[in-house]
Amino acid sequence: MTLPDYFIADLPPGAELTPGMITEACRTLKCNREHYLAHRSTHSLIKVLSETAACWLDDQYPFRKLALERGPAATGFSRAILIHGLNAFFEQLTAENLQAWVLRDLGHERRLDALIATDLERRAGHAALVRGPELLAHITAGSLPIPALMSLVQGLVVRSAQFVKCASGASLIPRIFAHSLYEMDHKLCACVEIAEWKGGATDLEAALFAEADCVTATGSDEALDHIRRRLPLGVRFLGHGHRVSFGYIGRNAWTLSAPQKVAALAARDVVSWDQLGCLSPHVFYVERGGLVDAEQFAGLVAAELAEREAIEPRGHVSIQSAATIAHRRGFYEIRAAFSAQTKQWTSPDSTAWTVVYESDPLFQVSCLNRFIYIKPVQCLREALQAADCVRGKVSTVGLLTDDAKAHDLAVELAHWGVTRICPLGRMQQPPLAWRHDGRPSLADLVLWTDWEQ
Repeated sequence: MTLPDYFIADLPPGAELTPGMITEACRTLKCNREHYLAHRSTHSLIKVLSETAACWLDDQYPFRKLALERGPAATGFSRAILIHGLNAFFEQLTAENLQAWVLRDLGHERRLDALIATDLERRAGHAALVRGPELLAHITAGSLPIPALMSLVQGLVVRSAQFVKCASGASLIPRIFAHSLYEMDHKLCACVEIAEWKGGATDLEAALFAEADCVTATGSDEALDHIRRRLPLGVRFLGHGHRVSFGYIGRNAWTLSAPQKVAALAARDVVSWDQLGCLSPHVFYVERGGLVDAEQFAGLVAAELAEREAIEPRGHVSIQSAATIAHRRGFYEIRAAFSAQTKQWTSPDSTAWTVVYESDPLFQVSCLNRFIYIKPVQCLREALQAADCVRGKVSTVGLLTDDAKAHDLAVELAHWGVTRICPLGRMQQPPLAWRHDGRPSLADLVLWTDWEQ
């Protein structure tokens, strides 16, 4: 299957991009939005998105086959990891979930269509309408494709023309998704542009920022600050910076599931997207006093990762990443040789996976690519004290404990600053309407018009 040249990212390698091309593309997008998108109903947009998602779940769908054929070389993820990740995303993209998302974020399923009132607003004599930005620019980072796909979906739901700037070499799956939308509704996709260029092309970014009404960006805190300082006055900015995540296993978890099953859930969180997302765990904390201690659990997780490597192999890593893993392994190998408080399990003849047990509960930032720490703690308070160095930067905690304790632990995590708590094994599978960094994604994008009657 050959993709036609609908988007800038479809141009052949080496094609020169100029600020003038970016400006012209943005103005065309805004014009097309007025003709083809601004006056579409929420129902019709949800229909297109949900039907496209259903196609992506069909193994014979040409665009899915193309993504799985070319994806491993382009993204660095194995075919098995791509299948799991894409399925998890598109399974969420149903009409029912999209409608619930609009209702949850905006208060009414027709809030984008007309001046509308909920029952409570009607009694107060109020109504409201929301509108998305005319042109929404997305600056994506890293190789994970799902954030770019999610940004596209959000923008279409709020009726924004969109320019998606992918990281260099990371545009394949977003543009294949855009082509699938084009096939489903070419007028709708005339309001979307996909492009990629290397970081540091400030002239191209300046042209994009000059036309945008709102810019979203993911990346390091330094990169976000750099973008923020370069935006023209009046352009809104929504940034998602560096985040880390961890898992917490209560001492009563072993009464809920067999130890091997708990280890399988933990391994699933490590294996998903090769542990490269902000929702991926760096550490699993295990409460003392349970039927299985942290060191035993580390051995179980190592065995599970070994099995997973056979069926869901880790993708290609750079020489630099492999060297980093090897260097850190060497450090813990020496430490384990002289102390019973440290133990390490590693994949033979490769850097495919690494498990480090340490009795010291201090939070450790993993070098990722399936490198996980497992540490014992007496209670959640001890874990949070040990993780104080990343307080305010924790996205997700994967939690496994009994129902009697779960509520109190969730409250404690919330007050400490965690923005998402989920069951262990689902850290990299947030629901469609999750509040990224604690903020409602659709509500973040729109502006409101209130009518006081």
